Amino acid sequence: MAQAPLLQARRAQADSARQEAARAGALPDPQLTFGIDNLATQGPGAFTAGGDDMTMRTVGISQALPSRSKRQAERAMGQAQAVEAGATEVATSVSIRQAAAEAWVGAWGAHQQIAMLRALRTSWNQDIDVATSRLSAASGSAADVLAARMEALDLDNRLDEAAAQEVQARASLARWVDTEADTTLADPPDFSVLPFDETGLLAHVDAQGALLAWPAREDAAAAALSAAQADKRPAWNLGVTYGSRVRGLSDMVSLQVGVSLPLFTRNRQDRGIAARTADLDAVRFEHADARRAQIEAIQRAWSQWEAWGAQVRRHRDVLLPLARDRVALALAAYRGGGDIAPLLSARRDELAHHADYARMQAEYGRAWAVLAYLIPTGADQ
Repeated sequence: MAQAPLLQARRAQADSARQEAARAGALPDPQLTFGIDNLATQGPGAFTAGGDDMTMRTVGISQALPSRSKRQAERAMGQAQAVEAGATEVATSVSIRQAAAEAWVGAWGAHQQIAMLRALRTSWNQDIDVATSRLSAASGSAADVLAARMEALDLDNRLDEAAAQEVQARASLARWVDTEADTTLADPPDFSVLPFDETGLLAHVDAQGALLAWPAREDAAAAALSAAQADKRPAWNLGVTYGSRVRGLSDMVSLQVGVSLPLFTRNRQDRGIAARTADLDAVRFEHADARRAQIEAIQRAWSQWEAWGAQVRRHRDVLLPLARDRVALALAAYRGGGDIAPLLSARRDELAHHADYARMQAEYGRAWAVLAYLIPTGADQ
């Protein structure tokens, strides 16, 4: 999973953000200037460098000096964006592990369903053999044989559908895990055991992948507000120019100091500050909403996990044994000369219960995966 393209993309974005953070708040590049000052436009020396005593060849350098608060805000913004990118990388790793687990559960569930259907197919072949034997002994009918065969063909259709589902699930798994399509699946974890209980998950809601980046987003919005406030402070510019005049005349040095004048702040800086303040409020409200949504998701997933677990245990411990007993009684009655309809009905119910059990196992596993991979581990860092 560490080589998943999506995770590599997030890792590259985090590296990019760290590089940007390292250069945030740096002084702008100095500016080099050169030219000719006081060039005469009339007379015998017009447009020549030595045509007038005031003409100078100049070379200079200037440096813009943003306010300290502006540079601090830029550094804070870069740091917040780097932290956000890192948190997004971790959250992506968590979501990939969760998606891989869900895909694995889907493949495992389809494989289990195939094994179950094949076992039932073997049992249904016995029904066909019994019906054929009764027909040979003149105690049954050809209609019974045809009915048994038709039920078996319906089971074959279910087998084909389950095989297609396994292929699709393995394709989804291959997106996240570099594995061959025919790789044998490992044994499943115990879906009845989770690393945290519901109280623990709710207590650590802010450490979960979906919420990791929100504090950094708030910090970035706060840094943007600080940058807007810094625009009310004057920025400075320093420059020095050296002027060379014709031979025999003194060279000149010029010093320049410039300062911005934020005089009309009402419709410029003040509105920018108001806008960034609103942005910060919006991020905080969105963070609060995301936190509530995550709490809701935990409670919803936990209730689903408990419900699927109860249904799986009920099917495994009660319904499936009852269905097997009913089939055994119906088969014994048919062997004794009874009608085939009760046997076929019992077989259909047994198939339905097994199909429900396979589906519930898969849903139980998916609910487990949702809860088991909420909190990052060392593998996600």
